[in-house]
Amino acid sequence: MKYRAEIDGLRALAVVPVILFHAGFESFSGGFIGVDVFFVISGYLITTILIEDFENDRFSIVNFYERRARRILPALFFVMLVCIPFAWLWLLPGQMVDFSESLIAVSLFVSNILFWSETGYFDTFAEEKPLLHTWSLAVEEQYYVLFPIFLLLVWRFGKNRVFWMIVVSAAISLTLSEWGWRNKATANFYIAPTRAWELLAGSIAAFIAQKHGVRAHNAMSLLGLFAIVFSIFAYDESTPFPSVYALVPVVGVVLLVLFADKTTLVAKILSTKIFVSIGLISYSAYLWHQPLFVFARLGLEDNNSGLVMLSLCAVSIVLAFISRRFIEQPFRKKDLVSRKNVFLLSALGASVFIALGGWVVHKNGYVNSEYDLAPNLEWQSLGEKLRVVGDVCDLSDPIENTRFLVGCEFGSLDGTETIILMGDSHAQAISYYLNDQFRNKGVRGLYLGIKDCQYIPYNRRNKDRSVTDCDVRFEELLSFLGTKNSPVILINRWTFRLFPMDGSTIEMPYRNSFGDVEREKYREYHVLKDGEFYSDASTKKDALTKFVTKMSEVSRPLVLVFPIPETAIDIEANNRLHFQEYGKILTDLSIPYSDYQRRNEFVINVLESAVKSNPIIPIRPEGLFCDYQKCNVQVQKVPLYYDDDHLSYEGSKLLVNKILNELNY
Repeated sequence: MKYRAEIDGLRALAVVPVILFHAGFESFSGGFIGVDVFFVISGYLITTILIEDFENDRFSIVNFYERRARRILPALFFVMLVCIPFAWLWLLPGQMVDFSESLIAVSLFVSNILFWSETGYFDTFAEEKPLLHTWSLAVEEQYYVLFPIFLLLVWRFGKNRVFWMIVVSAAISLTLSEWGWRNKATANFYIAPTRAWELLAGSIAAFIAQKHGVRAHNAMSLLGLFAIVFSIFAYDESTPFPSVYALVPVVGVVLLVLFADKTTLVAKILSTKIFVSIGLISYSAYLWHQPLFVFARLGLEDNNSGLVMLSLCAVSIVLAFISRRFIEQPFRKKDLVSRKNVFLLSALGASVFIALGGWVVHKNGYVNSEYDLAPNLEWQSLGEKLRVVGDVCDLSDPIENTRFLVGCEFGSLDGTETIILMGDSHAQAISYYLNDQFRNKGVRGLYLGIKDCQYIPYNRRNKDRSVTDCDVRFEELLSFLGTKNSPVILINRWTFRLFPMDGSTIEMPYRNSFGDVEREKYREYHVLKDGEFYSDASTKKDALTKFVTKMSEVSRPLVLVFPIPETAIDIEANNRLHFQEYGKILTDLSIPYSDYQRRNEFVINVLESAVKSNPIIPIRPEGLFCDYQKCNVQVQKVPLYYDDDHLSYEGSKLLVNKILNELNY
């Protein structure tokens, strides 16, 4: 296969935007399309090699897999190995489990499937996954495994027929991705069937180039370059991907492959030393950047500044040059590493990562015996913040025989008694422990909500401005609850829902003044957009009273959870900071009880009045977490919250056990 310097230059155009996108530079909002550029390049190069091998009757599946192993695994395994000690030191138990699962998945070429099951690519928690970027390698590896076998089976039908088989397959895959982003967006992003058309686009370009050659056409190659650059700056996280939108960068790459002959302006630009040099180390740069960003965000105080992230981008390039020189290139030399040793070392490396990952998963992430000397102590549930009701059921599922209700069942699904859980993310936070208790006690749980409407009727207009009938939808909820004859646990972040704040009022209600938080930057403040809420206190009081009263009329009984103390403390950040400075984590954290009283006085008064007038079981969280001086946030190294206001698994125990005792369970 003839070397094309412009292809290496194109790799640079792919990897740099990806790195800058993950670094958080907003100008490169569509930098993620660099992965799609890589897919097309891979499809083109691999298919070109395979066509030449088949036409010259020299194809060997063993040779093919050997070349892929030499190209991919040494640098990948080296980066994974370097990640382990940093993960051991800085990841919380739940994060450590996730990381260990990714070690296993990467070794088995299925990390795309793992990350599909865990989180969306653009989710906040994606920033905590050092190996998230390997999903694209898994897609390519799956292509490498299957595509040569496909060609081996169909080549006898003739090259022309094989070409049209690939075209039809690509069309089917593109159609599937169009359906996927509308119906299964996360799966659509990660899985190979909806990404295959991008790799196959490269394969199609390889067949065309093999038949007609690479042509010199300045206009077409410039159009291709423009399509890629346009996508980098015009697309963002809201762009459906992959979909027909991905045709823009994909077709752009195809045009470059077919029309950027070395005599064209585009080829001359991409063949310059800077582009080719970065292109040659693009694979290693791609491998290094995500772990660098993740561990920097975990370990550095000033981890979001542009200068820090730009420096880390530069570090990823430097590390890429080093790993290419000392890891990638030696393993490509057959006189240094024989075929037998390539396969042996690949199997050994994968086995070690699988075994280590399996052991950590078995230990539930608690791999340090001296918690005082490691920040990943027994946090109880910081690592479980994703493992709440979303793991058990999907709140978006429609309730049968209703128009506007959504919900899901959890706990003991064959239980004869039902308890209904309602509320916002504060309800979701306790659902993990509640789910465990319901299973133990043989109780069926029903997590219930109203489609497109907010958590406190009569106060906030709605989630979707186009929805104007939330009161009607709430009436359907009341009617439904009236037929269930079940206890209802109602828990909300009441004050936060009733009183959004602008910048001028933000500090007073949330500021932790007790002195336990050592750095101002780790105090949590909240800003909500005003304008969607009714503003006067009288309306808020009437809305809350009416809501609670109506709920009490249809619940048997209504368990009303008063405001949970909000802490204003980033527990994880403060423990990491304390560990970095003193070699141990904090023992106890708290906020002043007066802060809780001042913040929630209005809501407490309204709820107390409602309790006096209605058959309600009140649950007062301040009696569980507070004394007359302070409200506990972390006790004896165990956080009662997983952020500044959501209860951890350990914190949930206190609240849920109180609720179940009141219900005589």
